[in-house]
Amino acid sequence: MDSSPFSDAHRAPVFDVIIAGCGPTGAMLAAELRLHDVRVLVLEKETEPVSFVRIVGLHIRSLELMAMRGLLDRMLERGRKRPAGGFFAAIDKPAPKSLDSAHAYLLGIPQPTIERLLEEHATQLGAQVRRGGAVTGFEQDDEGVTVELADGEQLRSRYLVGCDGARSTVRKLLGVGFPGEPSRTETLMGEMKVGVPQEEITAKVSEIGRTNKRFWLRPFGEGAYSVVVPASGVSDRAEPPTLEDFRQQLRTIAGTDFGVHSPRWLSRFGDATRLAERYRVGRVLLAGDAAHIHPPTGGQGLNLGVQDAFNLGWKLAAQIRGWAPGTLLDTYQAERRPVAEDVLDNTRAQMELHSTEPGPQAVRRLLTELMDFDEVNRHLIEKITAIGIRYDFGEGPDLLGRRLPDTDVKSGRLYGLLHRGRGLLLDRTERLTVGGWADRVDHLADPTAGLDVPCLLLRPDGHVAWIGDDQQDLDDHLSRWFGNPARPDRRSAPTATRPG
Repeated sequence: MDSSPFSDAHRAPVFDVIIAGCGPTGAMLAAELRLHDVRVLVLEKETEPVSFVRIVGLHIRSLELMAMRGLLDRMLERGRKRPAGGFFAAIDKPAPKSLDSAHAYLLGIPQPTIERLLEEHATQLGAQVRRGGAVTGFEQDDEGVTVELADGEQLRSRYLVGCDGARSTVRKLLGVGFPGEPSRTETLMGEMKVGVPQEEITAKVSEIGRTNKRFWLRPFGEGAYSVVVPASGVSDRAEPPTLEDFRQQLRTIAGTDFGVHSPRWLSRFGDATRLAERYRVGRVLLAGDAAHIHPPTGGQGLNLGVQDAFNLGWKLAAQIRGWAPGTLLDTYQAERRPVAEDVLDNTRAQMELHSTEPGPQAVRRLLTELMDFDEVNRHLIEKITAIGIRYDFGEGPDLLGRRLPDTDVKSGRLYGLLHRGRGLLLDRTERLTVGGWADRVDHLADPTAGLDVPCLLLRPDGHVAWIGDDQQDLDDHLSRWFGNPARPDRRSAPTATRPG
């Protein structure tokens, strides 16, 4: 070790987890870990939060997660509700009639606002956030990870999680492959003012939008417009686009540049589709765009990353707190990587349906007809909004492995009981107990709960881990997901202690 730049690699970890990246994924993960008293440091290479205001959408499942942690009201105050329809390939169909959620809408909200609210949530829970801290190297051993920063400082933690985006330094240093397809098409996106009347814009957008779904100008407030236009032959992809790039592409597509001026921000995106070969190597893990990238059609990217963090947080905390079953942390990749694969596939399909070529347009017309069937429309919306996910927990009722919608319980609403990030036994029989797992699983005996099953066990991420009414069967599943009971005496509920 003397020749290694990591001279202090074997000193005791100061942190339990270091997170690289303080975007929505990193901030949500930090908050989830702090719910379990895990010592967290978030390193963000940028010195200031993003300043440009890009509106993104929180889909149904993400809204449910925010409700589970008591964050939804803060989001609603700063966002705008929109109908939960028209997501798949921008095919204009209304929201299905049978979406099973108390939050069946899209919430449009500025991305900087989401990031600020999640970072505030994490810091209020005790997470440390350090800006201007770029990770340039790390080395892991049996006890932890030594992380090196750009200024040469070395920090020690038990785990490292890369939430540092599509060009993830952590993933590259880890040597994890990122196979997939490079961008074939490119699109310009920005916010700016225009120099022509709204009527002229509406008519032209309506005309072009019949065949070109990658083009729009939409009023954004205060005289500004959101502008999206296909790009070809523009300046170097490594450089931000210019206003002249927008003017050129608008003239090519629409025959006019609409007199665009005074841009607030300008960006570009491609349709590259890539998935990390592994989500974990030893004590280093990947989440969010560091693990997967795909075209933004359907608005799933930010949501997918936040949901990664929600799945990983309690499992990594359990590992650190010493009660995780041996394979629990492995279920992060086993559950989330197939979800990302599905998102990559549905965005590939949507991008094909955006093509102006005759073949894809014919398929688009056919799918538009099929979406008149509520079952088809619901299936596609559940896929985009992530409420159709079912993790493989083995044989059992269809509800097993699925998320449980918010429902009425005697104390109010179910999600209000999940703010602490613990498991929950929802017991309609009033005969069961969580016994020695009471330090990590809550118990609600409620014969009036709005369920079609006698009892169920919820994981901290709101997915159903067990259904039944037999105590021994319940104990077996408590052990599967929450480890050994704190002590043999099931009548007591001791507090978990930090290992070693």
